[in-house]
Amino acid sequence: MNCPRCVQRIHRAAESCPHCGFSIADADAQFGIDPVQIRCLTDSAGILRRRDRQSVEAAMEKITRRFPQIFVALYTGSLGDAANIRPFSFWLLNRAVYEDAPSGMANDAGILVTIDPESKAATMVFGYLLDPFLCTQDIFECLSRAHPYWLDGRYADGFLKALNHLEVILRKKFKKARRDSKPQNPKPLTPHPAEDLGKGVRALDQTIAEPPTTEEATS
Repeated sequence: MNCPRCVQRIHRAAESCPHCGFSIADADAQFGIDPVQIRCLTDSAGILRRRDRQSVEAAMEKITRRFPQIFVALYTGSLGDAANIRPFSFWLLNRAVYEDAPSGMANDAGILVTIDPESKAATMVFGYLLDPFLCTQDIFECLSRAHPYWLDGRYADGFLKALNHLEVILRKKFKKARRDSKPQNPKPLTPHPAEDLGKGVRALDQTIAEPPTTEEATS
């Protein structure tokens, strides 16, 4: 996984980042320790019209129907500083209680997109259970599909483009996983310790005004 603060590669079982010292306790100190109860679609920035919300919710539900093991969430809001978006999204996926997520599904199975229209930044994070299926390059590709639409202020259209590409990626990865598991019994997924730095959450940010290079996205 990548550290939400410095984006350096670290072991997912690390209690803190060996490069910058970041830990879940730092995120709690900055954003709060109490669980936050929100819906999977939370438009705090007010950038989505009613018609947009309906399209976005339908696309999110489609992903969950297609892949019942996971859920998708979208949060929009003003975070004050673009540098906050990675640690905030990391914290939100770990601490939020998604009241309309499928019953019994842990946040480890979630994919969260965060958009800050004020700082013109966006990020996508995903839970530990998706670690075998997604990587930073996949997330970079999804955000890149959305980038030109977000530049134009068409946030719903950009999110839908990102989700469409995410579905393509997941379909390929899940199909490959099924093929690879056929000769042997698949190993059950086991939860990681709660004190692990990121609960296996990976993060990759994208500045809407100026997209990152491939080298930056995969570092």
